[in-house]
Amino acid sequence: MVIEQLAVAAVLLLVAVVPAAAQNDATPPIEKGQRVVTCGHSFHVWVPGIVADLAKKAGISGHAQAALSSIGGSRTEQHWNLPDDKNPAKTALKAGGVDVLTLSPIFLPDPGVENFVNLAREHNPNVRVVVQPIWLRWDVYEPTTKRPAKVDHDAITVAELRERHAPHFKAIDEHVAALNAKIGKPAVYVAPAPQALLALREKVIAGEAPGLKKQADLFTDELGHGTAPLKALVGYCNYAVIYRRSPVGLPAPAVLESAKLGADADRLNRLLQELAWDAVVRHPLSGVRAR
Repeated sequence: MVIEQLAVAAVLLLVAVVPAAAQNDATPPIEKGQRVVTCGHSFHVWVPGIVADLAKKAGISGHAQAALSSIGGSRTEQHWNLPDDKNPAKTALKAGGVDVLTLSPIFLPDPGVENFVNLAREHNPNVRVVVQPIWLRWDVYEPTTKRPAKVDHDAITVAELRERHAPHFKAIDEHVAALNAKIGKPAVYVAPAPQALLALREKVIAGEAPGLKKQADLFTDELGHGTAPLKALVGYCNYAVIYRRSPVGLPAPAVLESAKLGADADRLNRLLQELAWDAVVRHPLSGVRAR
């Protein structure tokens, strides 16, 4: 246990200092279309469609969604435990040829994450696994805080949100670092969608998010399901990690066009792209660096 903890600490230290020491070494973009498998719930299952849309708009040929496993409110372990004849993710991974596996654990521990990492690597040692943490449901960290009787997304400050998210982010980062330490090289990466969302909520509060008047405009309900701008932001984060490319300058994805924001659409799209890219290049486990 002590050795494993030291290995995790070493990985976290390494990823924390490398970007600063290599500021002039931008990560080369991935040019080839990726074959992707996704396991997700209602905070992630719509990401594949957005990423496919963005890849097409970016002129990336060959992008394909090899499989999608969708279970509402699911832990990754639930996708793992599906019977083989009803498990599209396992079937696609075992068939080979998968470049990227995306997972979105709700909270840890979740043994399904490591199980899927091992299976994916068994059939492609060079596969990349992208872990997208959730933003906190009901704006609370459920392992330590009960669901509130009433949720007001507009009543909370970003400082409070950052404090509530901190243990969640720490747990995810430590788990990803531990997996990479076991593997002996970077293979599992973080798509920092909730970090980008916190930055967006800060912009909304400051009146700097075109077309968004209040934080609640980002959600369809108290739990935190996303409206079109939030979905676009999360899609940009995943695209940036999967293709190691900035989304800044791309046309708006179809999901954002559906919001019919009128004159605010282009400016909001640009802001979402910038916030997503900033979150990705700042996160030490995204696998992406920029000049």
